[in-house]
Amino acid sequence: MNLEELRRYADEVEAAPLGALMDQASPAVRTALKRALACQELTPEEGLLLYTAVGDDLRATMKCADLARAEDVGNEVTYVVNRNINFTNICFVGCQFCGFKRQKWESDAYDHSNQTILAKVRDAVARGATEVCMQGGINPDMPAFKYRDLLLTIKSEFPKIHIHAFSPMEIMYGARRTQMDYPEYIGMLHEAGLGSIPGTAAEILDDSVREVLSHKKVDVAAWVEIISTAHALGVPTTSTIMYGHIESPRQVVNHLNIIRSIQKQTNGFTEFVPLRFIHENTVLFRKGLVSPPPIGLLDFQMYAFSRLFLRGWIKNLQTSWVKLGVELAAITLKLGCNDFSGTLMEESITAQAGGTSGEFIPVDLIEEKAREMGRVAVERSTTYTKLYGRKAPNGARPLPTYDRSVINQPG
Repeated sequence: MNLEELRRYADEVEAAPLGALMDQASPAVRTALKRALACQELTPEEGLLLYTAVGDDLRATMKCADLARAEDVGNEVTYVVNRNINFTNICFVGCQFCGFKRQKWESDAYDHSNQTILAKVRDAVARGATEVCMQGGINPDMPAFKYRDLLLTIKSEFPKIHIHAFSPMEIMYGARRTQMDYPEYIGMLHEAGLGSIPGTAAEILDDSVREVLSHKKVDVAAWVEIISTAHALGVPTTSTIMYGHIESPRQVVNHLNIIRSIQKQTNGFTEFVPLRFIHENTVLFRKGLVSPPPIGLLDFQMYAFSRLFLRGWIKNLQTSWVKLGVELAAITLKLGCNDFSGTLMEESITAQAGGTSGEFIPVDLIEEKAREMGRVAVERSTTYTKLYGRKAPNGARPLPTYDRSVINQPG
């Protein structure tokens, strides 16, 4: 389906009565959806049913995901005014899904100085940013305390800016370089000004998949340990998944089950972010190891399933306009998403992999897309405090409602 057909499909599901869609769904899917609407935790087997739903089952799953979103977070579409800074593209890890990394001798390799990064932060603050997000390659020549010193440099001039930085892979590398354990290292970064950590480098939390994608990268146990340690120290993180490459549906469900299990123990995730694999300039694609599916079906399945499977534990589901494009990202607001990500202002990793959605989205466009979907656009902080005073929200439709007796009907 093209974008217009996808939007029409989502509109039809939104307009259809819940009861009619549930009647058309298969008995097993209908049972799982009733449990989800009743705020009962789905089992991995039920999650697998919803993630692989097609036809009438997918339509019912999409409807329930949107209703769950409305009940859990309302009609506000949040966004953050931020700047993304990829501070170096020099990296020795060699991820097969990456088109960003360079060797240090390549002509387009770069490693920004702290002063160059500070200038980017200065520009971001002048443009209204409340957050800077910083990630980069794993540079073999990185000074041991590079990340700490970068934080101190930024905070010395901008003490109020929220710094969302350093994936678990970067945390692991920095801890090794400084010969510190994870609690000590993360604590040092937190004291230097680190506000939160992006839960990237997750890809698929299955070591058999990770061995193919990037055998040098942080393994599942270390990723979980670093994230859990950050939460224990009061440093919140996001959570992510990269989908649409070599993973199986079962591995996707297991990934979300790991995320959910961590959240039960720590309550430290602020959001969940599905990230579609961008394939064009990657080794995986050049080797013929992946044949990514067309846009639409898999994205609808992923977002709707994620909202329902994580219900009760992670309430913020973020769409990715960088990965999907602005138009498809807007459609996912009808599939359970409530957050439109950030303005970014600069983005290199997706662009180098072949992404074509750009590096910046203005607030006015986010508001326009929210209005088109019948929703309210509201600026937020990194940790989801709503900043109503910075920009007045625009109007939206009333919240969707449904007859809750549908949940209790037999069959």
